[in-house]
Amino acid sequence: MAKMYYEKDCDLSKLDGKVVAIIGYGSQGHAHAQNLRDSGVNVIIGLRKNGNSWPVAEKDGFEVYTVAEATKKADVVMILINDEVQAQVYKNEIEPNLAAGKALAFAHGFNIRYQQIKPSADIDVFMAAPKGPGHTVRSQYTAGKGVPSLLAVEQDATGKAYDIGLAYLAGIGGARAGILETTMNEETETDLFGEQAVLCGGLVDLMRCGFETLIEAGYAPENAYFECIHEVKLIVDLINKGGVAAMNYSISDTAEYGEYVSGPRVLPYEETKKNMKAVLTDIQNGVFAGNWIAENNNGRAFFNSKRMEVKRHPMEVVGKELRENMLWKNDSDLDTASN
Repeated sequence: MAKMYYEKDCDLSKLDGKVVAIIGYGSQGHAHAQNLRDSGVNVIIGLRKNGNSWPVAEKDGFEVYTVAEATKKADVVMILINDEVQAQVYKNEIEPNLAAGKALAFAHGFNIRYQQIKPSADIDVFMAAPKGPGHTVRSQYTAGKGVPSLLAVEQDATGKAYDIGLAYLAGIGGARAGILETTMNEETETDLFGEQAVLCGGLVDLMRCGFETLIEAGYAPENAYFECIHEVKLIVDLINKGGVAAMNYSISDTAEYGEYVSGPRVLPYEETKKNMKAVLTDIQNGVFAGNWIAENNNGRAFFNSKRMEVKRHPMEVVGKELRENMLWKNDSDLDTASN
């Protein structure tokens, strides 16, 4: 098993006397910044001048600077802006102000893995990646808990990158749950694959197909939504707590039997695995990254059209109406902050 670290392995004092600049104050940025501050770390925020997040960060009590100014002042620079804009911001504002001996950090390895960002050899480069959305990183911390996290050291110029990375993760609460050591390449490739094949791409298409099948057979859209979309969370929560076996123990025997006989009919194992391997190959050889970079450079026409298509889909329309009429519609655990 890969190496795991916990609070006993982390020395938060390694950040004593250092300034940590959080670049970005969206979903992850606000959580990292607030958790680190509550852990006693000196945190500043780097943002686009007059951006929407600037007054929000100031209201939360942080000193806010332009990205260039924050980089100059900081010893550790954590980039928490969207993948697709990181390279340009790094080139224009971070790289010219990143002196030797400083540390550059990421919460996802995309731009390092695909060489959109190429740090100089005289700085530390590490990844500190909590495996959960920002609102969960924050809520778990305030509850005295943490979110399981990943640590990867890409470049150890000072010989202190591991210590700084572990201290950073301890500061945001990750060491309370456990820190798994990995590499940026492995994190990037497995993260992209999980998102595309299972968590987002695979799951959304599966829910949509189920919803449409019931609607086309004449069933009420509301029932179709509850059975194929709403209840996904209930099943995933059971798996998250105890694995598939525990989930099967908790559901009815009828449901479990249906899992065994119908799951392979919906997702023929060998064919599905073959398609997943093709997705993984595109991630490994850079095809997906190249397409995504080109999509952003060319106005995002495909991306925006697909986003609108999803928004207009009947399962989204019905779901919105149902949620607005249910007692759980004001769920404060839903993160709507932008990155």
